[in-house]
Amino acid sequence: MKILGVYNIKGGVGKTATAVNVAHLAARTGLRTLIWDLDPQAAATFYLRVKPKVKGSAKLIRGKRDLDDVLKGSDYPLLDLLPADFSYRNMDLMLGENKKPALQLLKLLRPLSKQYDLVVLDCPPSISLVSENIFRAADALLLPTIPTTLSLRTMAQLLDFMEGHKLQTPVYAFYSMVDRRKRLHQDVIATPGDPRCTILQTVIPYATEVERMGLERRPVTDYARRSPAGRAYQALWDEVCNHVGGLGARPAYASIF
Repeated sequence: MKILGVYNIKGGVGKTATAVNVAHLAARTGLRTLIWDLDPQAAATFYLRVKPKVKGSAKLIRGKRDLDDVLKGSDYPLLDLLPADFSYRNMDLMLGENKKPALQLLKLLRPLSKQYDLVVLDCPPSISLVSENIFRAADALLLPTIPTTLSLRTMAQLLDFMEGHKLQTPVYAFYSMVDRRKRLHQDVIATPGDPRCTILQTVIPYATEVERMGLERRPVTDYARRSPAGRAYQALWDEVCNHVGGLGARPAYASIF
């Protein structure tokens, strides 16, 4: 089982759209996929038409309740969801009550390794104990980044934090919400990125199709597969597969699609 964290300190960068579309594409290729919506705003949960409520969430985070008890199916074969709950705003406190608080999410996810090939973590925008759990649990971080000065600054802050805490999780950044009519966006994309992470070639455009996710409550890769945004998310998934081992399709499930 591989774990991908979709993360950024900064909000509003296309993080949840990335998590949902990547997870949908993974399931479509035959990977048994789970999204865990860790953000109390519950956008991924909303997009996948699930009620944002987890009974006993505190017991869940403290390891006194199995994740199996709260998993929900989606409208898509092989794609499940662990919904968000508003109580997740207190997740730092819940995690802090464990003996090894920085490893608690990984401990909770390990029993799911026989059920899923991939877990996608839709992460809240913060630097906190939750973040450190995500960094230690994930096999790789996907970092959607708007090509602006402030977004590059938050990328550097993240990489500084990881370097300071000796965290070796690979970071794969890519530019999202890109408007090629803007000179600043063009200039940032053309400039070499921070050498402490890998800048992927895929660029996700600022597009109406992505904004429509809130109305459609479906991934772009479902309702607008052939749109520029749909093709961009497909290219992103292909590129992630090339960098992160173990994400190849499972032929046994391919006939479902």
